Amino acid sequence: MVNVPTIKLQPSGDEMPQVGFGLWKVTNATCADQVYNAIKTGYRLFDGAFDYANEREAGEGVRRAIADGLVKREDLFIVSKLWNTFHDREHVIPITKQSLEWWGLEYFDLYYIHFPVALEYVDPAKSYPSGWHTLEKKIVQSRTPIQTTWEEMEKLVDLGLAKNIGVSNFQGALLMDLLRYARIRPSVLQIEHHPYLTQETLLSLAKEEGIAVTAYSSFGPQSFLELEMKRATDTPTLFNNDIIKNIAKKVGKTPAQVLLRWSTQRGLAVIPKSNAQERLLQNLDVTSWDLEEADIEAISSLDKNLRFNNPTDYLGTLHIFG
Repeated sequence: MVNVPTIKLQPSGDEMPQVGFGLWKVTNATCADQVYNAIKTGYRLFDGAFDYANEREAGEGVRRAIADGLVKREDLFIVSKLWNTFHDREHVIPITKQSLEWWGLEYFDLYYIHFPVALEYVDPAKSYPSGWHTLEKKIVQSRTPIQTTWEEMEKLVDLGLAKNIGVSNFQGALLMDLLRYARIRPSVLQIEHHPYLTQETLLSLAKEEGIAVTAYSSFGPQSFLELEMKRATDTPTLFNNDIIKNIAKKVGKTPAQVLLRWSTQRGLAVIPKSNAQERLLQNLDVTSWDLEEADIEAISSLDKNLRFNNPTDYLGTLHIFG
């Protein structure tokens, strides 16, 4: 089994696996089996979210793995996220408890604010999941500021519902503002990060503040092709990029492994996914070998400041990254 290193989180001191399994777009029909098989393969971190609408199935996979003696609960690092429609003070704790119930867990190892935008509350009992696709471009913002939401996130730690709290899709100025009032500092910043979007300044800020960084969409446009997103379909895939392919050939690895190693060697955590056993193993083996510094710089030079997960593009509003 591949030995995956960990990243020590602050302020808790907890160890987060540097390579995990992302649950975005994992179907309800296959989710339980995929989680179970990923645990059997050696994955210990599972990155979920209310918005992914598969937490109940993911929890089924976890429970089965524990029941079969593959792992204990404390061996796993389970992650979820607070969706935008639950930022109001009175909704943060209840929806977190609901997600924990779906997972069949008593606590999350890490719980994020999914996006830095508060939307009008949507009752999950009437509309599950209340993700982007259910809004039908009728965006109604809540007046709740991030500070209010973060105070409730801190209560999750106080109550033992989350061991660590973090933020996702935050940019530098907002992160600095949060740090001014945070009683419990964010342990992790999760961002879109790949060679077309390196976000070097944001990474520097996180490093200076002792905040770990998890990269999502490590393969750039690849994750968005099935969504028929024009920006993704118009962008050359990183798997076919000559720089990536040549480096992969030189080190005897796949382009996907090179992309993941580019991130992990620079200190980031990654959360790829696959339903193919060979790729599951390959994606997990991205810390035991090194790229040359010149190759890391060559990959970083592909930066185009090209973001694929931008609500403005698919909603026509919510200019979070403006």
